[in-house]
Parts: sequence; structure tokens; C-alpha cells
Amino acid sequence: MSGGSTNEHTSDLPAEENVPCLLSKRWILAYTSFVGFVLVYATRVNISMAIICMVRSDDYNNHNNSHNDSVLRGHDIVNETGPCGSLHHEVSVTEGEFDWDKSVRSRVLAMYFYGYIFTQLPGGWLAARYGTRRVWGYAMTLVGVCTTLTPIGARTSVYLLYALRFLIGFGAGVSFPAMHSMFGRWSPKFERSKLISFSYSGAAVGTILTFGLSGFMCAYGFDNGWGSIFYLTGGGTLLWAVVWFFVVADTPSQHNTITELEQDFIENSIGLKGGLKRDSTPWLAMLKSAPLWAIIFAHVCNNYTNYTLLTSLPTFMKEVLKYDIRQNGMLSSLPYLCTCISAICAGQLADIVRAKHILSTTLVRKIWQNTSFWLAASFLVGAGFVTCEQRVVGVVLLCLCVSAMGINKAGYMVSHVDIAPRYSGVLLGISNTLATIPGMIAPLVAGVLTPNKTAEEWRNVFYVCAALAVAGAILYGCLISGELQPWARDKDTERAALPENDESDRTNDEKERRNN
Repeated sequence: MSGGSTNEHTSDLPAEENVPCLLSKRWILAYTSFVGFVLVYATRVNISMAIICMVRSDDYNNHNNSHNDSVLRGHDIVNETGPCGSLHHEVSVTEGEFDWDKSVRSRVLAMYFYGYIFTQLPGGWLAARYGTRRVWGYAMTLVGVCTTLTPIGARTSVYLLYALRFLIGFGAGVSFPAMHSMFGRWSPKFERSKLISFSYSGAAVGTILTFGLSGFMCAYGFDNGWGSIFYLTGGGTLLWAVVWFFVVADTPSQHNTITELEQDFIENSIGLKGGLKRDSTPWLAMLKSAPLWAIIFAHVCNNYTNYTLLTSLPTFMKEVLKYDIRQNGMLSSLPYLCTCISAICAGQLADIVRAKHILSTTLVRKIWQNTSFWLAASFLVGAGFVTCEQRVVGVVLLCLCVSAMGINKAGYMVSHVDIAPRYSGVLLGISNTLATIPGMIAPLVAGVLTPNKTAEEWRNVFYVCAALAVAGAILYGCLISGELQPWARDKDTERAALPENDESDRTNDEKERRNN
């Protein structure tokens, strides 16, 4: 039954060269969501830079009398001699507004993630039932309002600041699951890799821009510098939310200005027609699905390395490569640029290979994800053997490692949509919930393994990451499928596509529906 239905859908596809592309509604959706993810990560990491200007540094009182000229939102330069020669680094002596100790600062930074983990699974489920347009639009409105209110909250009470950061994470948590749900209805089979990889690369761009602009605004912005960081990112998010509501629709059939040609092309390619359907979610079938467990394991293994680098890369560059803080900030941002480029290129190449039928979707996902994991593991182990004398080589290896990780945007990150377009948001909610756990574990493991801050100890940190990457590559390669799973089929659409006089196909369809 399903084979005949698929063939009929394929034959109904309009000629691809006649379907609009770069200015099509599906690509306008990708452009808009790209900016959305820029702002998701801008509102996520802005506090990391702003808190340096917000809080009075530990060394402020010691430096205040003897270094008055360098204390204005600035730094003091300290020279020291290390094993790699003469070094200098900046000691923060910021005259901030708040006298928060390290534990308070840590809680301020962590509150986002406490809210973030709560809305992974609900975000995908709500988007599947009520539409991503409303779910993500309202969530980002909440993020924008709370970000804009952050200066007022911080000056009122640190507990109000905790609440605001929790709500920002709570709202942002729906972003990836909700957009996965929408791409399940908007991305044609041979375009989903490039649409999804392009859209999600906005996260890396948001990190780069925020790190760069926040330092400038902290020094030269209004409202004591740091306040302007939140007004800009919060106001930008609110403006984006308005645009979002005007330019997108949950499904092609609900879009007011889409051409009939593009709508038919998308719906026939995916096999989903009409508006949202609030039918029951096949939870038990999902949990029994081997491809889903392959995705989950790959997601967890990838995130362990990702969170290790995200939280510990600046520390490694300081302790092992001996970069000073100014160089460290720029170099810690460089891998994000690399992963953005590699993700977009990987998505484009994956869909070219699939569209030309050079490789099947299953093989493309296996090859791309295994390439990502094996290369990342190799480059990371190599970086563990670099000393400060070859620190340029170390930076290159780390950039190559993170670039390799960007390839997974056309690997496991698209697999949710491959195996179940209708439930892709729910599936990402499941995998991303479990994959958030490494973010809580990875920094602790890195701290335990590096008590003396030596290169040999850091090598063990990278060994753990590499081992998980290899394990993820093997399991994902064995279990993943790039084909639509039986429990994820749209039965109504498939029945409508069957010839009226083909009773045998109808009987088989009913049997399969009962079995599932």
C-alpha cells in the first residue's frame, strides 16, 4: 500500500525547476527562522557578557586607589612570564553596580537552563497540535519582554532577575522542537537538509554577534553600558515576533499568498495535505522505534562534546594554550563561525546528493553523521597533544573539530523530519530533553579530570568526548533510517490517493492501520 502511494505522490510533483526557490514561501520561512535563532541565542548568551559589567569585580577594591584611570568599565593589564614566554592578561577591575558573590553569579547564569529544559517536549507537542506560528511567536514575545525588563529586574532584586532568566529559558525552550514541527510540514523531501541547516545556523551567528557587540555596548552603550545589551536584544526579539506573525503560516495550505504550484510541490513531496491535525500521538510506537533511539543517542553524544567545548574551551585556551583573555575571547568565538559555514555547506551537499539519487536518504544521514563524529573525535584527540608552543595548531584543530560537528545539521538533526514529519517536533522535544543532561554533567567531568590544570589532564577530557563520539557514530550508523516510519504515516492522505476501484489496497491499508 505505502509503496504505491509514494509512487503516486512522486508522479504528481511539479517539475522542480518551475517551482520558486530563493524567494519562495518556504525559504522566506527559513530566512525568518534564521533571524529568530539569532535572537534566541542572543538572549541566551547576552547575560554572559553583561554580567562582567554588571558586577563589581573581586579585585575592584584593591585596584581602586592605585589604578583609578583603568577602572572605568575597564581592565588592568598584568604582565607575567610563563613557560611559553612573556605573557600579559587582563584582570577585570570593573566598577559594577552589583556586589554579587560567585554563587549568585552562577545561579544567574544557570537559571536560563532550568527554564529551558521544561519546555522541550511540551514545545513540540503544542506546535504539532496548535501550530508553530502561535507557539513560537508567543514564546518569543515572552522572551523579548523579559529580556527588556532585565535591567529593571536586576536593580530591583536578584530574585526577580532569577525569575526573568528562568522565563527567558522557558520561552526559548520551545524554539527547536516547534520549528522542527513546522519544517515537518514545510520542507520538501530533497530540500529539508538545507532548509533546516540554514535556519539553525542562526544560533551560531547569534553567539558571534552577541559576544562581539556586547563588549562594545558594555563599554560605550547607554544605561551604564550593560543595560543597552538587554534593551537591544529584547527589543529586537519583540520586533521579530511582530514580523513572524505577519509572514509565516503553520502549513502551506494556510498561507494566504503562496502559489498553488509551490503548495502542491511541498504537500505532494511530504505527503501531508491540509491544515493541522489534532490526532493522538503514537507514544508507544515512538518509544519502540529503533531510528528514534539512534537519534537520541547521537544527540546525547554530540551534546556532550558540544557542552564540554562551550563551557571549557576558554579555560583550555587559558590553562594549556596560554592565551590572554583578550585573545581568548576572539578565539573562543571563532569555532562558531566555522560551524555555521560547515552546517550550511553540509546541508546543501546532502540535498544535492539525495536529489540526484546518488545516495539514499538513509546512506546520506549515516555518512554525514559518521563523518561528523569521526572527524570531531580525531581533531579533538589531536588538540589534546598540543602544547602552548604549538598553540596556533591547537586553535586550528579545535576549529576543525567544531566545523566537523556542524556537519551533523545534515545528519541526526534532520532525521526527526525524515522518519516522522508529522511528529518531528515531538521527537526533537524527546531527544533534546535527554540531550540537555550532558550540559549538566560535562562541565563537572571536565573539572574533576583537570584538578592540576595540566595538558595531560585535559587530554583525558578530550578522550572522553572522542569515545562518546565514536560510540554515537557506531550506534547511529547501525539503527538509523531515512525513511518514513509506518507509525508516522498520514493515513487520511494515503487513503485519498488510492484509486477508488483498488479494493485490495484499501483492505491492506485498513489492516496496517489496525496493526499500528
